[in-house]
Amino acid sequence: HPGCSAVLQAARGYARPVTKKKRDTPSHLDDLPPTMLKKDYANLPIMNSVDDVVKRLLSLEMASQKEKMKVKTQQLVEKVRRSPSDNGSFEVQVAILTARIRTLEEHLQKHPKDKRNRRFLLMDVDRRRKMLGYLRRVNYGTFENTCRQLGIQYSPPQPYARRLTKRWMVKKALCIKVFQEKQKLKAAERLKQRRAWQARARAAQE
Repeated sequence: HPGCSAVLQAARGYARPVTKKKRDTPSHLDDLPPTMLKKDYANLPIMNSVDDVVKRLLSLEMASQKEKMKVKTQQLVEKVRRSPSDNGSFEVQVAILTARIRTLEEHLQKHPKDKRNRRFLLMDVDRRRKMLGYLRRVNYGTFENTCRQLGIQYSPPQPYARRLTKRWMVKKALCIKVFQEKQKLKAAERLKQRRAWQARARAAQE
């Protein structure tokens, strides 16, 4: 504005534009009802007789992200476990890794520069792929049911393909040549030893 002072005009020139607030990304924890009790209090008989205020304090409405994760992991485990006492089968481990992977994916959407958690995510994805590959080889029915219940799409690891370069081809040819020369030397040494044994055998017979 022409009526403003020079200082105010300079301040307006350096002022940052107003940025819109980013929308919250959808979470896999959104389907948990807020009235559900936490994992440590869900199976207590005394919870049927406590006050509504106490129930609200012990519900997921007042719970932290870690406590919600426990409930979500328990739900995924219940879908694939073989029996009520099954806590260590491959299906249960895949369910636990799935909950952790989804949480890390949501975290990296908000904080894409977090290299530490990105490394943990890649490690968990690789570990889950190995477990699913084992289930696929051993029991395909269990593998198919686990993927369907957890909403996983299994993709087998891609075969390793080396990029062919002139330097690599020369190095490979040199290694092959060295190996062949070494095999020739070994063959000559074995022939020499065989002839020495035959000579000693003839001397012993005479």
